[in-house]
Amino acid sequence: VFISGQIPLNPETMEVVDGGIKEQTRQVMENLAAILKAANLSFANVAKFTIYLTDLTDFAELNQTYAEFLSEPYPARATVEVSQLPKGVKVEMDAIAKR
Repeated sequence: VFISGQIPLNPETMEVVDGGIKEQTRQVMENLAAILKAANLSFANVAKFTIYLTDLTDFAELNQTYAEFLSEPYPARATVEVSQLPKGVKVEMDAIAKR
């Protein structure tokens, strides 16, 4: 299952969540969890994440929040810095999950 890039939008309002990288990461992970659940999957099925950050100095804070949602064995991950993301958000993630 290929999950397209998710940004920190509140699914009820379709507005960017308030806060910094931790709050934005949490919302992205919750959005990904909802998509996985709709496909009868979970984070345990994810083989790879790609994470896009507008500032790589946010990586440590992102990683703390990201880790709250995952357990070993951790999926593969690539993290890259980009100049901009939609709606001015700080983080976007896509994922590939296996059945």
